[in-house]
Amino acid sequence: MRIHLTGVFVDDQDKALRFYTDVLGFVKKAEAPAGRDRWLTVVSPDDPDGTELLLEPDGHPAVKPYKTALVRDGIPAASFAVDDVPAEFARLRERGVRFTQEPLEVGPVTVAVLDDTCGNLIQIVHSA
Repeated sequence: MRIHLTGVFVDDQDKALRFYTDVLGFVKKAEAPAGRDRWLTVVSPDDPDGTELLLEPDGHPAVKPYKTALVRDGIPAASFAVDDVPAEFARLRERGVRFTQEPLEVGPVTVAVLDDTCGNLIQIVHSA
Protein backbone atom coordinates (compact mmCIF):
# COMPACT_ATOMS: atom_id res chain seq x y z
CA MET A 1 0.00 0.00 0.00
CA ARG A 2 1.21 3.53 -0.77
CA ILE A 3 -0.19 7.03 -0.65
CA HIS A 4 -1.69 7.96 -4.02
CA LEU A 5 -3.41 11.26 -3.21
CA THR A 6 -3.48 13.75 -0.39
CA GLY A 7 -4.91 17.23 -0.31
CA VAL A 8 -5.10 20.69 1.16
CA PHE A 9 -8.26 22.74 1.41
CA VAL A 10 -7.88 26.03 -0.45
CA ASP A 11 -10.02 29.16 -0.49
CA ASP A 12 -9.46 29.82 -4.22
CA GLN A 13 -8.40 27.10 -6.67
CA ASP A 14 -6.98 29.52 -9.26
CA LYS A 15 -4.88 31.33 -6.65
CA ALA A 16 -3.78 28.00 -5.20
CA LEU A 17 -2.76 26.66 -8.60
CA ARG A 18 -0.66 29.76 -9.26
CA PHE A 19 1.02 29.55 -5.83
CA TYR A 20 1.70 25.83 -5.90
CA THR A 21 3.03 25.89 -9.49
CA ASP A 22 4.54 29.34 -10.09
CA VAL A 23 5.94 29.85 -6.59
CA LEU A 24 6.55 26.40 -5.08
CA GLY A 25 7.40 24.69 -8.36
CA PHE A 26 4.87 21.86 -8.57
CA VAL A 27 3.26 21.04 -11.94
CA LYS A 28 -0.42 20.58 -12.72
CA LYS A 29 -1.30 16.89 -13.07
CA ALA A 30 -5.09 16.78 -13.43
CA GLU A 31 -7.95 19.18 -13.93
CA ALA A 32 -11.57 18.18 -14.45
CA PRO A 33 -14.94 19.79 -13.71
CA ALA A 34 -16.43 18.79 -10.36
CA GLY A 35 -19.71 20.62 -9.90
CA ARG A 36 -19.04 24.31 -9.29
CA ASP A 37 -15.37 23.56 -8.68
CA ARG A 38 -12.66 21.39 -10.24
CA TRP A 39 -10.74 18.25 -9.46
CA LEU A 40 -7.33 19.92 -9.49
CA THR A 41 -4.07 18.20 -8.59
CA VAL A 42 -0.39 19.04 -8.70
CA VAL A 43 2.70 16.84 -8.46
CA SER A 44 6.41 17.21 -8.04
CA PRO A 45 8.18 17.75 -11.37
CA ASP A 46 10.76 15.23 -10.10
CA ASP A 47 8.08 12.54 -9.71
CA PRO A 48 5.22 13.22 -12.15
CA ASP A 49 3.69 9.79 -11.50
CA GLY A 50 4.05 10.11 -7.72
CA THR A 51 1.71 11.29 -5.00
CA GLU A 52 -0.75 13.94 -6.16
CA LEU A 53 -1.74 16.94 -4.06
CA LEU A 54 -5.43 17.80 -4.44
CA LEU A 55 -6.17 21.53 -4.25
CA GLU A 56 -9.59 20.99 -2.75
CA PRO A 57 -12.14 23.80 -2.34
CA ASP A 58 -12.83 24.68 1.30
CA GLY A 59 -16.58 25.19 0.86
CA HIS A 60 -17.76 22.55 3.35
CA PRO A 61 -18.95 24.26 6.58
CA ALA A 62 -16.54 22.25 8.75
CA VAL A 63 -13.45 23.21 6.78
CA LYS A 64 -13.04 26.92 7.51
CA PRO A 65 -13.15 26.54 11.33
CA TYR A 66 -10.71 23.61 11.01
CA LYS A 67 -8.29 25.63 8.85
CA THR A 68 -8.60 28.67 11.11
CA ALA A 69 -7.80 26.59 14.20
CA LEU A 70 -4.77 24.97 12.57
CA VAL A 71 -3.35 28.32 11.47
CA ARG A 72 -4.09 29.93 14.85
CA ASP A 73 -2.19 27.12 16.59
CA GLY A 74 0.65 27.14 14.04
CA ILE A 75 -0.07 23.62 12.78
CA PRO A 76 0.87 22.87 9.16
CA ALA A 77 -1.77 21.29 6.93
CA ALA A 78 0.89 19.45 4.92
CA SER A 79 4.61 18.75 4.91
CA PHE A 80 6.82 18.75 1.81
CA ALA A 81 10.31 17.27 1.63
CA VAL A 82 13.11 19.43 0.26
CA ASP A 83 16.84 18.78 -0.16
CA ASP A 84 17.97 21.87 1.77
CA VAL A 85 15.58 23.81 4.02
CA PRO A 86 17.74 26.96 4.39
CA ALA A 87 18.28 27.17 0.62
CA GLU A 88 14.58 26.61 -0.12
CA PHE A 89 13.67 29.14 2.57
CA ALA A 90 15.93 31.73 0.90
CA ARG A 91 14.58 30.94 -2.58
CA LEU A 92 10.96 31.18 -1.50
CA ARG A 93 11.44 34.26 0.65
CA GLU A 94 13.01 35.96 -2.37
CA ARG A 95 9.81 35.10 -4.28
CA GLY A 96 7.73 36.88 -1.61
CA VAL A 97 6.63 33.87 0.42
CA ARG A 98 5.75 34.66 4.04
CA PHE A 99 7.14 32.25 6.61
CA THR A 100 5.66 31.80 10.07
CA GLN A 101 8.70 29.78 11.19
CA GLU A 102 12.22 30.25 9.92
CA PRO A 103 14.47 27.19 9.46
CA LEU A 104 14.84 25.32 12.72
CA GLU A 105 16.89 22.22 13.48
CA VAL A 106 14.85 19.73 15.49
CA GLY A 107 17.04 16.74 16.19
CA PRO A 108 17.81 15.04 12.89
CA VAL A 109 15.43 17.24 10.83
CA THR A 110 15.35 20.85 9.72
CA VAL A 111 11.94 22.46 9.24
CA ALA A 112 10.40 25.79 8.24
CA VAL A 113 6.73 26.78 7.91
CA LEU A 114 5.22 28.98 5.21
CA ASP A 115 1.84 30.55 4.47
CA ASP A 116 0.40 29.20 1.19
CA THR A 117 -1.82 32.32 0.70
CA CYS A 118 -4.86 30.01 0.49
CA GLY A 119 -5.54 29.57 4.20
CA ASN A 120 -2.91 26.98 5.14
CA LEU A 121 0.45 26.66 6.77
CA ILE A 122 2.81 24.32 4.94
CA GLN A 123 5.95 22.80 6.45
CA ILE A 124 9.08 22.15 4.44
CA VAL A 125 11.39 19.54 5.91
CA HIS A 126 14.70 17.81 5.35
CA SER A 127 15.92 14.79 7.30
CA ALA A 128 19.65 14.50 7.86
